[in-house]
Amino acid sequence: MNDPTRSRSLRIRAALAVAAVTGLGATALTALPAAAAGEAVTVQYRQSSTGGDQVEPWLKVVNTGQSSVPLSQVKVRYYFKADAGASYTYACSWAVKGCANLTGTFGTLASPTATADRYLEIGFTAGAGSLAPGADTGDMQLRFHRSNWQSLNQSDDYSFGPAQTTYANWSKVTATVGGVPVWGTAPAGNEPTPTPTDPTTPPTTPPPNGAALFDDFDYSGHTDPAIDAHGWSVRSNSGGPGVPGATWAPENVTFAKEGTNSIMNLRSSTAGTGESTRHTEILTRASKFKNGTYAARVRFSDAPVSGPDGDRVVQTFFTINDLKAPMADDYAEYDFEYLPNGGWGEPANILYTTSWETYRPDPWEAVNQHSEARTSYAGWHDLVLTIDDNAIVYYVDGQEFGRHDARYLPERPMSINFNQWLIDLAGQTSTAPRSYDQKVDYVLHVKDQVLTPAQVAAKVAAYRTAGTTFQDTVPAT
Repeated sequence: MNDPTRSRSLRIRAALAVAAVTGLGATALTALPAAAAGEAVTVQYRQSSTGGDQVEPWLKVVNTGQSSVPLSQVKVRYYFKADAGASYTYACSWAVKGCANLTGTFGTLASPTATADRYLEIGFTAGAGSLAPGADTGDMQLRFHRSNWQSLNQSDDYSFGPAQTTYANWSKVTATVGGVPVWGTAPAGNEPTPTPTDPTTPPTTPPPNGAALFDDFDYSGHTDPAIDAHGWSVRSNSGGPGVPGATWAPENVTFAKEGTNSIMNLRSSTAGTGESTRHTEILTRASKFKNGTYAARVRFSDAPVSGPDGDRVVQTFFTINDLKAPMADDYAEYDFEYLPNGGWGEPANILYTTSWETYRPDPWEAVNQHSEARTSYAGWHDLVLTIDDNAIVYYVDGQEFGRHDARYLPERPMSINFNQWLIDLAGQTSTAPRSYDQKVDYVLHVKDQVLTPAQVAAKVAAYRTAGTTFQDTVPAT
């Protein structure tokens, strides 16, 4: 196949049914009251309501360290015991920093306890800015409820403090800066497993310079000559994956400023027919990326920008090369794929990471491994993939999400891709127009170096501090 994205819908749909599944490797945070590279924060909490239909944790983050803290590197977790069979919806009622600059996602604890098996994680976009020493975020008036609005029980929730009617330090809510725990105590048994690093190198220090690709996606539009000059191709040809008869619309790949950052937006749309369906994709023309670290900051969305919800959308960040022959052992593909409305047999939102060894299209046979989490990932997320000679490791927001075997390691270099497409039109049969957005803040590849998520954040920050919006020193193969 000359087009590496052809038949992805067929391959992945079948592969997820036969793949060898690994357990979700994500671990919850613990509290180690030590700062990361001089950075330290405290979380203050008050409960706004003890009612039975929603949880209302109001929070403040306070910078108690000696240096400014970019809020985009801060994550806060509130732990609770989920009601049997319940799914949850996050909302922000009001925030001094602006609700649009806050993200809320739910996760599952690796070691459930009697008072916690889930958590709500609050993050910040770049638009939230930084906290100077001694400053705080001000009110973050948050809430979440069961998706069907049935009553819930807060009394057995780990982080719930019914007597906390005014703001005060609260150690049952945890915080990290750049993936490093700095505040609070997680439920027992959910301490993190630090990624081994050189003890002489602080985890937030960028690694030595090496061959790398960095792109801040600072372009005027899809026809900007710099896109081509920087090695990207905005897809316009026909073919799969996804809805038969759909087209790939380069004009729906746009760029705009959000705060101080330039953001790329992939907008895919449909009016319920193949002819009206527009998919979006951008990929590197060169397949020159193999071992090392891949990272991107991506905003997934659960709901359409406009129109009725329910389409089986796939939002992605992945690397891939071409299949030269059925079951060829030099094929490789490594995916982050978010399905906000389910699909491939899944009824609701799910995030997959999948490592491919090879496949045969007819008769179908797949060799791959995947990890998954069945929860909402709406909002901004830091996605990191590392590949060395021993393993493939996926991280989401600084926490290990999946670790896959050496038998899935790449034999040939790959391209880097982002796309958004609809699996089919069965999830929503309306003919009303609707569109979905997937946003990308940056992409980074560091050749032959395994970086921690904290080192990724530090390297990106170093590029931005230097005013570098694009760099590609990765040699052609």
